[in-house]
Amino acid sequence: MIIGIPPLRLCSGSEVQRNVDKPKVFTLEEAQSLVPVLKSLLKTAMDGKRILEQVERESLELTHRIKVSGGFRVDIVKRARRLAERDKALQETKDALAEIDSIGVQVKDLDIGLLDFPCVVEGETILLCWKYGEEKLEYWHGLEEGFQGRKPIDERIRGKKKEKPN
Repeated sequence: MIIGIPPLRLCSGSEVQRNVDKPKVFTLEEAQSLVPVLKSLLKTAMDGKRILEQVERESLELTHRIKVSGGFRVDIVKRARRLAERDKALQETKDALAEIDSIGVQVKDLDIGLLDFPCVVEGETILLCWKYGEEKLEYWHGLEEGFQGRKPIDERIRGKKKEKPN
């Protein structure tokens, strides 16, 4: 756990106000057009998370050294600088995640950079699935299948016009 932050929850409910009853739905074309912007936002969030985890490990190691040695000389300026880096990374991560959420895209895994785009095909809601590093959206899965259930995008999704759920 990152100090003061519950695991995998970098935004409190009050920071992101999305209507979960009516999530945004995307066509393949709409989702694909967002990938360049989302790639940048996701990289910011992923990099921030790595910094947060690194500073957390450093804090735990420092605490352990202090306890084991019965005291320890700490470079206060260096430590304060590192904590300021942590605070900046936390804010940048929260901002990037809030922006992704405001677009209507779901962040599924910040470690590997996994995003889902709700899409309605033939009356059924599915999730178009994109992973950081992939050039374009090429996979989808059902709501309950997750990443392991990814399937290649087929013609029924590729040629589908945006369908609004009732």
